[in-house]
Amino acid sequence: MGRYTGPKGRVNRRLGAMVFENAGAVKALEKRPKPPGMAERRRKQSVYGLALADKQKIKYYYGLREAQLRRYFDAARRMKGNTGEILLVLCERRLDNVIRRAGFTKTRLQARQGVAHRHFQLNGRTVDKPSIFVKPGDVISVRNRPNLKKLYGELVDTSGRQSLDWVSFDGRELEARVQSYPIASDVSLPVDIGQVVAMMAR
Repeated sequence: MGRYTGPKGRVNRRLGAMVFENAGAVKALEKRPKPPGMAERRRKQSVYGLALADKQKIKYYYGLREAQLRRYFDAARRMKGNTGEILLVLCERRLDNVIRRAGFTKTRLQARQGVAHRHFQLNGRTVDKPSIFVKPGDVISVRNRPNLKKLYGELVDTSGRQSLDWVSFDGRELEARVQSYPIASDVSLPVDIGQVVAMMAR
């Protein structure tokens, strides 16, 4: 799941959500919102089916493998508070997600690739692990190379970023600063996390 390379438009249509943000996948869902291969009459999904679909949304949206999601879930269960909300907050804190949400890139896949190719620095150190959890006070920046500055400067201008309460972003300096931990309301993916938790806890 972390390296999914199949048709992203079909995934968006099947799950009925914008889990992939590239232009082709977005257009596929807007043009044909019904699931691929389905006739006009569609059977009502069971509670398990809905929970499974929401779990798939989380995995595709954040680029997680089953084992990674399970590790996050186990960590969330050991923490105090609502397990579902903690699980989503852990996903939000991933470095590749923060890079996307801050506005460096148009998609999470671009962000993941950028980190893997060592285009970014965290607190002044070059990193190559998209799964790093950020914390308040962390500073994310593009490496000081002309080709990278040009590339991400152009992406920033077209990323269509939205302001975040927990991350500040300086488009001129190509630098993002984590102001606080995200909370449940900062998660932009609409899922019934309670049903996902119930399914994973079995």
